[in-house]
Amino acid sequence: MKKDKKPDKDELRVEYKRSDFPGGLVRGKYAKRMKESSNVIVLRPEVAAAFPNEEAVNNALLSLIDIAHKTTRPTNKDSSCG
Repeated sequence: MKKDKKPDKDELRVEYKRSDFPGGLVRGKYAKRMKESSNVIVLRPEVAAAFPNEEAVNNALLSLIDIAHKTTRPTNKDSSCG
């Protein structure tokens, strides 16, 4: 006798019903947490248009940091740091 194949629990369904979520649905459940501890930074549209991708933004910022370190004089507070 052939057994019926049970659907895999990890598969996404084409459609979901409210009854599939017994705890209920909450809009924006994690929004506050993301706002407080997110590492996502939103660039102004004109800034984002200047860079083709994330790597280009990071390279430009790292170069700017490097230039800033080379061109500024250390203060008493800075000289105590390693």
